[in-house]
Amino acid sequence: MSTQPKRTLTVEERLAANEVRPDRCSHLDLVESQTCGTCEGRECTRVCPAGTYRWSDEAGRVIIGFENCLECGACRLVCPHANISWRYPMGGMGICYRYG
Repeated sequence: MSTQPKRTLTVEERLAANEVRPDRCSHLDLVESQTCGTCEGRECTRVCPAGTYRWSDEAGRVIIGFENCLECGACRLVCPHANISWRYPMGGMGICYRYG
């Protein structure tokens, strides 16, 4: 029997252990894509722990990579314009947490 203390996993190690089963279509959307162009803080691009949102100067709006979504809902909470439409992925799809 080992006498060494059990090492605690980092947040990154715990997230890497999760399984993501992307839906065929996005469960995230922008209500109006033009609204993002008027948003000064673009909080969704900073708060998402999975980097699901990124600003595109070329498109002039936020680009959503829904495949990485952890379904935490932080994006909806911080959007000052309530511009993010969010629903649960289809049954059996989305994030499957290994460490709860």
